[in-house]
Amino acid sequence: MPSPPPADLPRLPPRREVASKRDFGRVVVIGGSVGMAGAPALSAMAALRSGAGLVELVVPEPVWAIAAGFDPCVMTLGLPADHEGCFDASCLERFDALVARADAVAIGPGIGRSAGVRSLVLALWRGCAAPAVFDADALWALATASPLPPPAGPRLLTPHAGELLRLIGREASAPEADERPFLERESRRLAAAIDGVILLKGAGTLVTDGRREARNTTGNAGLATAGTGDVLTGAAAALLAQRMAAFDAARLAAWAHGRAGNAAAADRGQVSMTARDVLDRLYVAFRELE
Repeated sequence: MPSPPPADLPRLPPRREVASKRDFGRVVVIGGSVGMAGAPALSAMAALRSGAGLVELVVPEPVWAIAAGFDPCVMTLGLPADHEGCFDASCLERFDALVARADAVAIGPGIGRSAGVRSLVLALWRGCAAPAVFDADALWALATASPLPPPAGPRLLTPHAGELLRLIGREASAPEADERPFLERESRRLAAAIDGVILLKGAGTLVTDGRREARNTTGNAGLATAGTGDVLTGAAAALLAQRMAAFDAARLAAWAHGRAGNAAAADRGQVSMTARDVLDRLYVAFRELE
């Protein structure tokens, strides 16, 4: 039998019988590039599985048809791409309009690395007033700005060890990548510096805002496979859209993601489980919390 959720784990309030989809928030997922349509789609589908009322997936036009085919419940929009298959820098005005009506934003899954992506991500960091999760190559873009400018709204960053090292100005392959105490100290420092929340992925996931911290104990080594981080990003964005504070959303998303990973491992085994298996078992975690 799985262990019960921690008594102090943040929880979503019960849903009112007369609720509508707009009561549970609109999530905008911005990501994708040629060859990477699945990453933002996983985030979008995870946001729906984590309770968001509406989810809009925004991808470069060349991968729009692929992204739109993953789930009919997700709204999709294709925007201009550059010659590398990433978002063109001209997309900023459209981004501004999209995030202005969002309750939460997820930025980065599969977004790629280009000069245009860098400028777009930094502009969203400075200008998006909605709570936002920055992950994957959005973290690469943020790492090119030193120091980071003040953000326009609540921010949750979800780095693994290499991404955190880049954010603090070191090489992703530096020896410190295996030094968990060092990484956790730097996570606390960075969270305080940006007045945001860092969710440091890995065994014993750490959530910190520089003043408080919490550790997650769910999950297993089967989560070390492509796409699981994108599922986590979508879950966190959905909780932000449902008006959870960033620290609480990070804690609950990490727990639910790990619990779904444990359910996937029980069914598929750690070797054979995939990110889609984790996505498909998010309901196990949220059902246990109802």
